Amino acid sequence: MQQNRTVTYSRLFSYLKPHKRELSLALIGMLGAVVFSLFIPQLVQTAIDEALLDGRVEALIRSAGLVLLAGCGRGASMYAQLYYQEYLTHSVAYELRNEFYWAVQKLPFSFHDVTHTGDLMSRATSDISETQRFIGIGLIELTRISLLVVGVLVAMWLESPFLSAVALGPLVIVVIIAIRFGRYVRGIFKLLQEQVAVLSTTMQETLTGIQLVKVFAREGYEKERFDKENAVWVDRRVAMILSWSNNWPTMGVLLAVAIILILWFGGPMVINEEMTPGTLFAMISYLLLLNGPVQRVGFLVNLASTAVSAAERIFSIIDTPSEISEQKVAVVPERVSGEIVFDNVSFGYQDGPKIIKDVSLTARPGETVALIGPTGSGKSTLTNLIPRFYDATEGEVLLDGKNIKDLTIKSLRSEIGMVLQDSFLFSDTIAENIAYGDTNATIESLEAAAKAARAHDFIERFPLGYQTIVGERGVTLSGGQKQRIAIARALLADPRILILDDSTSSVDTETEYLIQQALNELMVGRTTFVIAQRLLTLKNADQILVLDDGAVVEQGKHDDLLLQDGLYRHLYDLQLKDQEELKSLAK
Repeated sequence: MQQNRTVTYSRLFSYLKPHKRELSLALIGMLGAVVFSLFIPQLVQTAIDEALLDGRVEALIRSAGLVLLAGCGRGASMYAQLYYQEYLTHSVAYELRNEFYWAVQKLPFSFHDVTHTGDLMSRATSDISETQRFIGIGLIELTRISLLVVGVLVAMWLESPFLSAVALGPLVIVVIIAIRFGRYVRGIFKLLQEQVAVLSTTMQETLTGIQLVKVFAREGYEKERFDKENAVWVDRRVAMILSWSNNWPTMGVLLAVAIILILWFGGPMVINEEMTPGTLFAMISYLLLLNGPVQRVGFLVNLASTAVSAAERIFSIIDTPSEISEQKVAVVPERVSGEIVFDNVSFGYQDGPKIIKDVSLTARPGETVALIGPTGSGKSTLTNLIPRFYDATEGEVLLDGKNIKDLTIKSLRSEIGMVLQDSFLFSDTIAENIAYGDTNATIESLEAAAKAARAHDFIERFPLGYQTIVGERGVTLSGGQKQRIAIARALLADPRILILDDSTSSVDTETEYLIQQALNELMVGRTTFVIAQRLLTLKNADQILVLDDGAVVEQGKHDDLLLQDGLYRHLYDLQLKDQEELKSLAK
């Protein structure tokens, strides 16, 4: 465990390497402040022994001037220390937050499937805040206090070895208490940060599902649920504060005991003229010089302990290995025609059962492949293997004859467009959402994509048109409007391969018609995989795959599958048989 903490600290300190100049200036300022602090008691000692006792006014004025200069030097040094340590604090936080965010971006779907968003938010905010305070402030402050303590002990020893030894006992106890406190509080803080993550997750889920909460009038229940978790956080925080409260005053009392011992043994030495009054005053001044720093030791040890716990939580995400990785010699295809081949593909989540079982299919360029089957049959999982959201555990997925694992992930996904049942929109303008896949798009091409997606007309009816802010997750738009913006986004990106996952299942008939028109335009010349529950949208596909329990149980065109007395014929009888018989009678 100690080795792990050492590695964590070493890794944290590595973030200071790009800022060697600022770190050096902060350390120089800190060193100057320590030297000036140690110098002032010596000046006061001289003023007492040579000016006050001897009645020399000129010596008193000279000593006062030197004390003033030393105070100014100390102030300037502390300014440099504080300025540059704050600079380091925020620079390290900037870099650490960017690295954490990029790591989360690169992690595959399998990671996000089991990780709470609230927990990630807690690590990106609370944990990084605790870490940055130690790296920028705590590290330099600990160094300053360590140098100050050593300097004070050396200065006291030079003045009086005996009195230094007398004061050393309480100071050693202070150090022992600080170390013990740091070890204890580290465990508490780790539990505290984990509870902050629970609170963040609870709030994030409640706010995301606020409509559902209100529909079922569960505000009271959610308040109680949050209050329960919040109470756990308070209990853990109180335990930390109680430990802090017990240890911090104890350090101050021990320092007072050291001063009392100096007076008890040093007073008679002054009376017997074995020591000058100035020397005794200097000894007490040195101990008082430690008062603030020694009490601050508890805070800094706490900060160091909490920082390493927080850093471990951050690095655990940064170091999470991605199951989806590029080959060292991954290539970018020169030209993509869009042929997709599944060659005996199977897939299962980690050590779980197979969700896709030995699937083989060939989708030629420009063909439409329809996937149908019961809920949980593996339709979406199968299409998620094409952009490598997951990797097949057996078999190969080929694009134009090349294993998709041999291609760069960016080049592969740039050739794939997806329109899902619940299309996500960012809280930005309609224009920015459409142009998300092509940030260099002109307004003319953007509008052309919107027109083809049957979205231009309703967009123009908004007062701000394409500059309308859609709100969080597109909350200001209807489901059909969001779908058509998503289709426009896919059109603008101009992919060779399309994946349409139940993109018309949750809209009314009129909107479905508009979306279907937009999809028909989008699918022209592109290899398309369509997932739908309604056979009406699938019957014209070039090939239909019927999945059940992860396996392809039927495959062929609509008319061929009707001749088989299988699952597809059963679905047809439920959905379309009566409608088509009525149409034939009407003719």
